[in-house]
Amino acid sequence: MGVKPLLRDSRVLAGLAVPLALTQLAQVALTTTDTVLMGLLGTRELAAGGLAIVIFNQLRTMGVGLVTSVGNRIAAAAARAEAAAADGAGEVRVVVRASMAVATLAGLAGAVLMLGIGQCLPLLGQDAEVAQPARNVLAALAPGLLPCLWFQAVRQFTVGMRRPQALLRITLASVVVNAVLDWALIHGTWGLPALGLPGIGVATSLVYLLSFLALYASAARDPVLAPLLSCNPLGADRATVRRLVALGVPVAATYGSEAGFFSLTALMAGTFGSAALAAHTAVNQLVYIVFQVAVGLSHAASIHVSRELALGNVPAARRVRNSALACGAAVMAGVACCYLAFPGLVLRPFLVPGAADGGRALAIAGQLLFVVAVLQFFDCAQNIGVGLLRGLDDTKGGFRVTLVGYWLIGLPAALLFGYAAGLRTLGIWLGLLAGLATTAALLLRRYAAGLRAHRPTIIGFSESN
Repeated sequence: MGVKPLLRDSRVLAGLAVPLALTQLAQVALTTTDTVLMGLLGTRELAAGGLAIVIFNQLRTMGVGLVTSVGNRIAAAAARAEAAAADGAGEVRVVVRASMAVATLAGLAGAVLMLGIGQCLPLLGQDAEVAQPARNVLAALAPGLLPCLWFQAVRQFTVGMRRPQALLRITLASVVVNAVLDWALIHGTWGLPALGLPGIGVATSLVYLLSFLALYASAARDPVLAPLLSCNPLGADRATVRRLVALGVPVAATYGSEAGFFSLTALMAGTFGSAALAAHTAVNQLVYIVFQVAVGLSHAASIHVSRELALGNVPAARRVRNSALACGAAVMAGVACCYLAFPGLVLRPFLVPGAADGGRALAIAGQLLFVVAVLQFFDCAQNIGVGLLRGLDDTKGGFRVTLVGYWLIGLPAALLFGYAAGLRTLGIWLGLLAGLATTAALLLRRYAAGLRAHRPTIIGFSESN
């Protein structure tokens, strides 16, 4: 693949990836704002609130995975309709309605599970001074999971139709609203109750609800999207719901496998004390921020692969992989340089040296940045690989690969380096690096094999009144 075709394909990919990545970055600013304000409350509050956010993100990520394939289904339906100069509105409308049903079920189940996990934190080796406030934050976050997943279902609809522009505006606005509500509910300003640390969870839940309402209203005003918008989950076609669940469960399991891998390492870091957990939380948040660029590239690559394969263009699907990986590597190289050149600057928003255990946490986090500078290349590559396989409808394969990379390679390596070798939190992150590198290599290898064996298939959905 020459330089000119690579640049041309990268520009096409960036047309969808950039707004998606910016939207992801704006969305992660919600939890970043939460994390910064937790750090201002103290190291123990950061440890407890960070643990609650890790658990929330674990369940949210799995719920998002259940509806992620919606964008691929809609993109393929739209491509077939364009190629045949036909009306594909019926197929798209059925998928949208079914996605809302899946999101509703996932949101309710996830909220209940979140509350249950909160009650079990002491049994997972967490200190009582961390477990109780973390439980309170989880109780405040749980109601927000349902509108969060509704938002994701409508989001996948707009992405599949390649009209994601409103996403960025809404998400940017939500960052401002979240910061204001965080501060007001922590300190009790403007007549609101002073809830302290749990106020952050209440604010985040309210922001998810407002974001969903704003995105739904925006889609309802869009002349292209409005005729296709069908969000009544009670009228969903059962066969379509089953199909989306069949595609979505492996994606959710894949996302959950990765998020679970990171969640477990947070629990492991917590066994080394509040300073280690605070350092882990701060560095993990940095990784999470940069990861959103990979998410944008992954979604954009996945949508383009679905469209190209629906049109039978396998060489174009292969070029999508190369373009996505090249773009990802360029961004990760720039980020790594910032980490290595300005470690104190990038950590300062999360860790205050003068706070209790703050200096120790900052020293631990500084060591972790050297590992993270390398880790993020593989983290980006494996996320792009998951998206590419989703474009092939090979969602089960992605899940099986993550089981090998994260749990058969990464977890034993984290236990070996962290405990047996005595490297503690640094060893845990070396295990993360090993797991992500293995996963990335296996996913990209599977995608190459899948393209060689690809045979065009057409999956239909029936209209349901």
